[in-house]
Amino acid sequence: MARILVLTEAELRRAVGLGEDELAAIEAVFPLISKRAGSMPPIMRIDVPEHHGEIDIKSAYLPGYAGIAVKVSAGFFDNPRRGLPSLGGLMIGLDSETGMPTSALFDNGFLTDLRTGLAGAVAAKHLARSDAAVAAVFGAGMQARMQLEALTLVRPIERAVVWARRPDGAAHFANTLATRLGIPVEAVEEGAEAAARADVLLTTTPAASPVVNRAMLHPGLHITAVGSDAETKQELDVDVIESADVFVCDSVSQSGRLGELRAALESGFDAGRAVELGQVIDGTVPGRVRDSDMTVCDLTGTGAQDTAIASLAVERCVGLGIGTAIDT
Repeated sequence: MARILVLTEAELRRAVGLGEDELAAIEAVFPLISKRAGSMPPIMRIDVPEHHGEIDIKSAYLPGYAGIAVKVSAGFFDNPRRGLPSLGGLMIGLDSETGMPTSALFDNGFLTDLRTGLAGAVAAKHLARSDAAVAAVFGAGMQARMQLEALTLVRPIERAVVWARRPDGAAHFANTLATRLGIPVEAVEEGAEAAARADVLLTTTPAASPVVNRAMLHPGLHITAVGSDAETKQELDVDVIESADVFVCDSVSQSGRLGELRAALESGFDAGRAVELGQVIDGTVPGRVRDSDMTVCDLTGTGAQDTAIASLAVERCVGLGIGTAIDT
């Protein structure tokens, strides 16, 4: 008989958020990924084309972690028309020593949103200019909010601009985030205008064709791209990656299959120019060298991040006495 701790989204939100400890937990996994520590299999994706949906399964075993998270993440992009969120899912925790199930985290995608936002902050911490004060966001959904809010943990953001395909969505985002962060946030009609003002550009769209091109670039800009996580998606024109002084991925192999690196490689980009964020964090390779450098980081999302955030969330919930234990 196994005892499983069942946690709801509301309970998980009480335990973890956009904090310094959570940031450190996510930052710590990137060098493990780069060193090939533990075991992180390729993402399994189930496409559901008739309903504009997909289901991704991610996991990783990390040495030193008591648990292994297996995440089932659903993205059904017509859901907002039904009054439902476009992203959802749950995580299952397994004991690293025995493989026995230990927890079920019904987070509805919250932990994925959280760890992705924190990963963006980690990228900016190591690649954006230290004085970066203006953020631009492409997209106006949940991940756009998480990326901008998390960015303020690591850079002195004084104002932001947002562009989205739906102007009403951009306006709502601007009003909401201005109130939440206490900084001016402006919605603009053209992506090029937003990028021109930015020290840090955050792209969070499910675009199938590029929304950022070389004409939008300028010295000192850092781009964090989080939208491309499937072979059908691409936010950055290949010329953007070619123009970067440093091109960084969370996982080179994963980005080459599902992320921004895929199209670049198909166009002849030198794979040797792509480095991993963990290598930058541990000093194996340099990140930004000069303030004038233009840096790009492609985050496709890894199972290692899921194991890290789930482990922290379960530990916090146990400490707080949160959750329902059931015997199976």
